[in-house]
Amino acid sequence: MRKLIKLTAFLLAAAVIIGMIKLPDIARRFIYPTDYGEYITEYSAQFEVDRYFIFAVVKTESNFDPNATSDVGARGLMQLMPDAYDWVKFRMDDKRVTTFDNMYDPELNVEYGTYMLSLFLEEYSGNYETALAAYHSGRGNVNKWLKDPEYSSDGTALDKIPSAATAHYVDKVMRAYKSYTILYSESE
Repeated sequence: MRKLIKLTAFLLAAAVIIGMIKLPDIARRFIYPTDYGEYITEYSAQFEVDRYFIFAVVKTESNFDPNATSDVGARGLMQLMPDAYDWVKFRMDDKRVTTFDNMYDPELNVEYGTYMLSLFLEEYSGNYETALAAYHSGRGNVNKWLKDPEYSSDGTALDKIPSAATAHYVDKVMRAYKSYTILYSESE
């Protein structure tokens, strides 16, 4: 009986120690998941966008729910709107037979959303915050803001975002991006 108690205590202690070692990894993957990593890795490489940035956008937009639909009709992991879908499909010269309903398909949604962000990053000289503002509020709004010295001192990057909702969105994605970069680049 004593041996059984000692063995049980030993196994319990070993389980606690292993659990403590693995807890940070488990917590990290729960709070900052990497679901759909195969698609995010593929399309971020193809369109030359940091994959941790795309993970941060997906986390912020849909929290990795491929069936997410916003109040204004954005769909999927990266929450594309109908006009954004049409614009990206045209810009990609995508001849595949798809409709906006396909934005619930995780792979197509990540492909389109990542491509759109790559275009914005190119247009806004690699400035992540300005690209995110365009992703959230539209290029038209961002281009107006860039012309206004109250919001942009150089006409190429936003010093201040006049929309509180967009400013909050940009800050939230950038915080998630920093967390993804710190948490996952250390484990590679």
